[in-house]
Amino acid sequence: MTAHYEVRGSVAVITLDNPPVNGLGFATRTAVAAGVERAEADAAVKAIVITGAGKAFSGGADIKEFGSPKALAEPNLLSLIALVEACNKPIVAAIHSVCMGGGLELALGCHYRIAQSGTKVALPEVKLGLLPGAGGTQRLPRALGVEPALNMIVSGEPVEAQMLAMVPGQKLFDKIVDADVVDAAVKFAEEVSEKRPLPKVRELKARHPNADAYFQFARNMVGGMSKNFPAPLRCLEAVAGAVKLKFDDGMRAEREGFAALMLTPESKALRHLFFAERVASKIADVPEDTPLRAIAKVGVIGAGTMGGGITMNFLNAGLPVTMLETKQEALDRGVATIRKNYEAQVKKGKLKEDKYAQRMALLTTTLNYADLADADLIIEAVFEEIAVKESVFKQLDEVAKPGAILASNTSTLDVDKIASFTKRPQDVVGMHFFSPANVMKLLEVVRGKATAKDVLATVMALAKKIRKTAVVSGVCDGFIGNRMIEQYSRQAGFLLDEGCSPSQVDKAAEKFGFAMGPFRMGDLAGNDIGWAIRKRRHVEKPGMKYSASADRLCELGRFGQKTGAGWYDYQPGKRDAIPSPVVEEMLAKHREAIAAKTRDISDEEIVHRLVFALVNEAAHLLEEGIAQRASDVDMVYLTGYGFPIWRGGPMCYADTVGLFNVVQAMKRFAKNPMDDGAFWTPAPLLARLVAEGKSFT
Repeated sequence: MTAHYEVRGSVAVITLDNPPVNGLGFATRTAVAAGVERAEADAAVKAIVITGAGKAFSGGADIKEFGSPKALAEPNLLSLIALVEACNKPIVAAIHSVCMGGGLELALGCHYRIAQSGTKVALPEVKLGLLPGAGGTQRLPRALGVEPALNMIVSGEPVEAQMLAMVPGQKLFDKIVDADVVDAAVKFAEEVSEKRPLPKVRELKARHPNADAYFQFARNMVGGMSKNFPAPLRCLEAVAGAVKLKFDDGMRAEREGFAALMLTPESKALRHLFFAERVASKIADVPEDTPLRAIAKVGVIGAGTMGGGITMNFLNAGLPVTMLETKQEALDRGVATIRKNYEAQVKKGKLKEDKYAQRMALLTTTLNYADLADADLIIEAVFEEIAVKESVFKQLDEVAKPGAILASNTSTLDVDKIASFTKRPQDVVGMHFFSPANVMKLLEVVRGKATAKDVLATVMALAKKIRKTAVVSGVCDGFIGNRMIEQYSRQAGFLLDEGCSPSQVDKAAEKFGFAMGPFRMGDLAGNDIGWAIRKRRHVEKPGMKYSASADRLCELGRFGQKTGAGWYDYQPGKRDAIPSPVVEEMLAKHREAIAAKTRDISDEEIVHRLVFALVNEAAHLLEEGIAQRASDVDMVYLTGYGFPIWRGGPMCYADTVGLFNVVQAMKRFAKNPMDDGAFWTPAPLLARLVAEGKSFT
């Protein structure tokens, strides 16, 4: 049973019990409806309390049913709320811990609401590209007031119940209690059991003294902040309907808005992201109940940009870190950078002084590997050279305690080879953080052929603790993200050969929604990094074709922002990318040298060549088992590479375009003499999905 029924004196208590957040799935809705009907039929019952078991009143829709026919099966949430609202005995919602989405809409349908202090209250549907679809946009403005309700609905952010109870004139909560909320609600229900008529939120008026002016101001504000997302403005119009329309008319408008948003590509992308983030932590052959290794102390080798950023993640989570370097000056610089980062947060009011002090107190520094002997996890963040990694892991093998997890932050190197430098390959795993490591959400967890299952399970759980989105990758050059980005960068180079300027390519990519285009990204990362990879590729894969334009750039010493010149020129102290006459001249000579046939290229072709290159390489990764699922690829690009969230990631975008159309475009690209036609042969998985009329997701 996902809801329980009991009677306490003259009060029936219906308890939602559908872990983890008492989602309002079909079984739960049915059980609650049956409980209300049972209580109505029992003459000894004078009032009803609805509450939730465990750590939530209700978090809203059951995500297992989201978007399925079961979500609409009767009693659907609208029908259940109507049943509760029409009950001839008073119903009190006993709210605690979490009351969000459909859970709040159900509570608003009750006659009274008692909340425990500390309860997080929200209507977060906008984060899925939707609006509240069971009366939230109509009842919350009536119960709380138009402006605070609109702020909650448009932001989707949770607010503590006691803060909402302080809103002047609010009718959302009848009482806030610190003690047991169910006991308080039962007592309150007994007190109001004979009161009539029963109060209904729908009968309240949603008023604003200057409604027209206020909503126009709000449209300007919301529209400017949500240009790629249609849901916030739809939410606003639905709330405006609560003021201007009769309740039933406002409800119809809300349902129309909800239905329209469900069909938008932006909502589909956000819902895809919602599920992709939750499934990314699941590993097919690693049971969810796998025992975890205890991680109480962490060691980090390297105090540079990456080592310092990695260290901050663990300090933020309250874990002590010992940071090791080979020289005291390097340690001092690393600690100074960490302090500078924290002090910037304190200055902005994002971190309190006492928290800053607590975090720094958890940091220990050393020049001696022996001081890592008691660490449960040791992460190396040293120079990206296999010989350097070998030296580090051989020393770790000597000093690390049995069962310690040994992790490499390598971005491209062979984790199996790194593991072979130890006598304990089962304890070795890749933990590829993205720069800046204390900011970027993505963590690629690289599973070696010998990596133990409990090591994987422990690292995935630890990722959540340090607030990272972890995605598992198999071992290959570049793993998921960097292996794909190489093909993206190759296409960017071919576009230059064919007549595009760096700024034309970047502007097309940024108009599509990328945080920055490929050439601005190269200048930020350092063009010499790509140069080193291409030199290695020419040895390892002599048949792989590249544009030589990037090599010509590096031969001029234009490595990017760090040298003040790359694909663009940069002024001292500024990051503005200024088109460079030197680069224009270099490209003209390069095209002349290769006898390039230049042409006008549309923004659409630029974007599709960049993105479909990602898609085809990802299909190879899936076929090879390097990536577990297409949605994992999307998570890598959404959280680590600046892919536009409202497009759902490269694989989701390909599904939106249609895989048949993707392959047709690839066939056109393959005919281009300046491109690498062989690359555009569809990966076996992609070809198979098209033949079967299927999609990645």
